[in-house]
Amino acid sequence: MDAAILRILDANLNRAREGLRVMEEHARMVLNDARLSAEIKQLRHDLADAAKTIEPHALLSSRDTLGDVGTSISTDSEGARDGAEAVATAACKRVAESLRCIEEYGKTLAADMASCVEAIRYRVYTAEQSLLVTGPRRRKLADARLHVLLTESLCRLPWRDVAAAVLEAGAGAIQLREKGMPDAALLERARELREMTRARGALLIVNDRPDIARLCEADGVHLGRDDLPLRAARSIAGPTVLIGATAHNEAEILAALADEADYIGVGPMFASPTKPDVAINGAALLMAATRLTGRGVGGEGDVGRLNVPVVAIGGISATNATFLVESCGPSSRFSVAVCQGVIGTADPAGQVRAILRVFSGERTSDDGVAWTSANGITTS
Repeated sequence: MDAAILRILDANLNRAREGLRVMEEHARMVLNDARLSAEIKQLRHDLADAAKTIEPHALLSSRDTLGDVGTSISTDSEGARDGAEAVATAACKRVAESLRCIEEYGKTLAADMASCVEAIRYRVYTAEQSLLVTGPRRRKLADARLHVLLTESLCRLPWRDVAAAVLEAGAGAIQLREKGMPDAALLERARELREMTRARGALLIVNDRPDIARLCEADGVHLGRDDLPLRAARSIAGPTVLIGATAHNEAEILAALADEADYIGVGPMFASPTKPDVAINGAALLMAATRLTGRGVGGEGDVGRLNVPVVAIGGISATNATFLVESCGPSSRFSVAVCQGVIGTADPAGQVRAILRVFSGERTSDDGVAWTSANGITTS
């Protein structure tokens, strides 16, 4: 075997493995993305398996670190990184470059190995996209405790005023829900909201329409039970748009997880004027959802450490949100999507702040006005 080629393969295998480990740590520790972390870990192991085609002792014997003229060559940009994302970006580029070297020089020694490495390289391109685009969106989604569903006909104030108010008050996401709006008007509305949410660092999610979500550069699309199948919607929306699925029971939660939904909306929690004919599922379903997705007490789901965000929906307000938090316990992580409890009021910003206070541990009530939960528990 050519000693120089073995040195090249050894150096680039080391570089690729190290870079993949940096990518994996970013997915695991920075993004808290269990699914992506597992994917990158699998890439690392697949590369190790592909490298077994070449005798390990031959690779080690060819190594000459002390005599490698490249160890003393560096650029100014290599000595500093502007944050964790810059570290991950550099690692992605380093891995792709190393894999190309392994692939090309590997063709001279083991064509089968080179072919395997080529396939791994394409998977790394996809992982890079997930790590640097989709991953941060997922992280922001997980941190967004309140989604405001925006439907103009349900707003007490002009819809632009409502949108501006809830964003200023700290809503993490706006979901645009306009089922009867003509396509051209819907796209115009979505694009305007995209600019408003982007300026505030909030997410924009378009309900039901993956095509509109893609055209307006939304962060996500939310699908109802009667909308397109999740995988079909992903082919329209593109690989970086987050897709949320709706679930009314545990079977539908598991189906959404199997389809790799980026988040799951569960409900309705309480009676909702927007969906009066849908059975109320209440806090019991929310607790099941956080358990199944790894967002509940203990943090480990029944189907693995998925850590998929859960959004409770249906009749939620600043008053009854407290019941959901108390039912699921302080260790559970979930968000709420609120429609008329925010946009149908004269003070949408105040309602947003009140709901966010619930998640910070402050109980919110309507000065002793009693309400009844979906489980029949009355409190005041």
